[in-house]
Amino acid sequence: MTESKRGRVDVETGHKRVRVYLGGHLVADTVRPVLVWENPHYPTYYLPVADLRAKLEPSGTTRHSPSRGDATGYDVIVDGTAAGGAALRYLDSPLTELRDLVRLEWSAMDEWFEEDEPVYVHPRSPYSRVDILASSRHVRVEIDGTTVADSHSPRILFETGLPPRYYLPMTDVRMDLLHPSATHSSCPYKGTADYWTVRIDDKEYLDYVWGYRTPLPESQKVAGLTCFYNEKVDIYLDGELQERPRTPFN
Repeated sequence: MTESKRGRVDVETGHKRVRVYLGGHLVADTVRPVLVWENPHYPTYYLPVADLRAKLEPSGTTRHSPSRGDATGYDVIVDGTAAGGAALRYLDSPLTELRDLVRLEWSAMDEWFEEDEPVYVHPRSPYSRVDILASSRHVRVEIDGTTVADSHSPRILFETGLPPRYYLPMTDVRMDLLHPSATHSSCPYKGTADYWTVRIDDKEYLDYVWGYRTPLPESQKVAGLTCFYNEKVDIYLDGELQERPRTPFN
């Protein structure tokens, strides 16, 4: 891994075969993907231009990054299907590793594959790990003094860089206080989450609770369980009040 002297941008060559599709057509197919940490939380794929199967046509746009330099924007065109402004190239980047690569806008493409499995939201980081462990620890959750969950059979999810998350059976949660939200989020490790808003008396706590009804295979242990944001509620673990963590979700 290399780090830019002009800012915290880590660059590392990956080892997975990566394929990208747009409109059912192959845009790129490479066994030399490059992981670039544009932010500290997760990487972005930059792919060798030589491994593109699509045409890049200048879109007339540019973008500046203090660490990566000036980027030229391109439209991605493959077999008559186009994605406007969906590609960037840093042709004169101070990070020389980027000069022969192209950054495809993740959400502008229809499908991304690592080997033969689809991946969602962003690439999986080789430095992130998710462990889900069955536990008999006593977890009690309070919101403004009201107990909303009480369980002796949590599944504790340990994810690199985040606090432990306590996934609880719905039968141990005051589901009468939970109301489905229109919010959904996606994670490349766990899948798509549904959210609930908690209503206590005349007060609402928006999207304090989430769960994965059909998680990805590696996270099946949390299927059908619910989880509260440690950052927003009071969690008692074996009777001891836990300090609320500081994370991007505060």
